[in-house]
Parts: sequence; structure tokens; C-alpha cells
Amino acid sequence: MIMTSTSRRAAAALAAVALAGTLAAGCAAGDNASRGASLRPAAAPSPSGSDCWRAGTSGDDWDDWDSWGPGMGPGMMGRDDCSWGPGMMGGYYWQRGDGTPVTTLDQARQRADAFADRLDLRVGEVMQFSKNFYAELETPSGKLATEILVDPTDGDTGIEYGPAMMWNTGYGMHGGGQTQTRISPDQAQDRALKWLRDRGSDLTAGEAEAFPGYYTLHTLRDGKINGMLSVHASTGTVWDHTWHGTYIATSEH
Repeated sequence: MIMTSTSRRAAAALAAVALAGTLAAGCAAGDNASRGASLRPAAAPSPSGSDCWRAGTSGDDWDDWDSWGPGMGPGMMGRDDCSWGPGMMGGYYWQRGDGTPVTTLDQARQRADAFADRLDLRVGEVMQFSKNFYAELETPSGKLATEILVDPTDGDTGIEYGPAMMWNTGYGMHGGGQTQTRISPDQAQDRALKWLRDRGSDLTAGEAEAFPGYYTLHTLRDGKINGMLSVHASTGTVWDHTWHGTYIATSEH
């Protein structure tokens, strides 16, 4: 079903109600992969999406959201009480594109720059995946601040769902909070590698990059980027970035 802009706004309003239930329920990613969605104002998966942990749920009993792709966010609204949408919390989390497809790293950097300016941040690394563009935002002093996504279908840009939204103590939903850093970058890398090995993966974990409250690492195959995952700086919880699709290319500063 094709949703109009009016119906998308209505879905976003419903998502705001769902968010209150999400926070009250205390949904957690645990050590299981979050299933991703395209960047859309109406609905994206929560820190667990349908993966919200509930009493009596085993570690492998999770719905599969890997099939989500561009344009599918709003249509999934209402599927789970742990849904949320970047747009429902205003322009801080999400900025509408102009409807023009974003097909290159340079175009993605331009969209990321426009979003970063609003937060007094600057764009660092930009990565292209088959489902979206990813960018790191840094403070003027060069410290990593947060992660964002650019939707290739229309240029919509917003804080990346997952760790950047739920764990980031500086620019996420719980901004201003305090996370006691108990895990070093090396320990985060070890934790990520163990998480991969426990799941029978032949991937390895790259260097851990520190964001407020968590680390993000590239997953590697034969030394080449394959994907990404994050590790909570206090609990060691691992969150796989399953929403990117296939890695294509990277643009540094």
C-alpha cells in the first residue's frame, strides 16, 4: 500500500504513542541482532523492533527484519509496540530530503553536512551500502559524536536507529545521561569477536571507535569491510547493524 505524506504524518503520531510504551517496557537489544529498516519519518525498528526481549523469550526467538528495504518503513507501522520513528521527535533526529535520489558518496556527504550543521558537528567517514549511506559525525575538535543514515531514495537524513539512537548519551534519546565506561576499546573488540564466533561467523572485528556510551566497529572478511556492529561501553552488549545491506565503498574526510 502506498502511503501519502498525510498518512505518514499520522503514522508518526501513532509511533509517538508506541514510543512511550517502548520506554516503559524497557526493551533491550540483549546480545541479539537488531533487525533494520530504511530511514523514514514514520517507523523504524526500536532498539529491538520486533526483537524486544520479553520474559520467556529465548535468544534465538526473534522475528526477521532483514527483508526491510527503502520505502518499507511506514507500511510496517503498528506491527509491534516497540516501534519508533526518527521523525516523531522533531528535526533533531530527522531531516526530510528533497526527494532527489542520492547515488554517490559526495551526494551523501552533502546531505550529511546539512544535517551536521544543525548540531554544530562536522562529517567524518561516509560509507555506502546497498540499503543506505552511513556517516560519522564529529565535534569541532574531532571527537566522534554520533552516527547518521542517508536514505538513497530521497535524501532523508537522520540519527541512525539502533545504538546511535538508544545508547548514545550525548545525541540519542537519552542524551545527557551518564554511562560508566567499564569496557576499553580492546575489550570491546574482543567482545565483538567473541559474539561473532559464538554465532559461527568467520568475520573478524576491526578497531573499536568510541562514541558517547558505546563503541562501533567494522566487521571484516579477509581484512576487508563487510558490515558493522556496536558494543555498549558499560554492559558489553553487542548490537549488529543488520540494516545496511551489502558494503560498497567508503569516503574519508
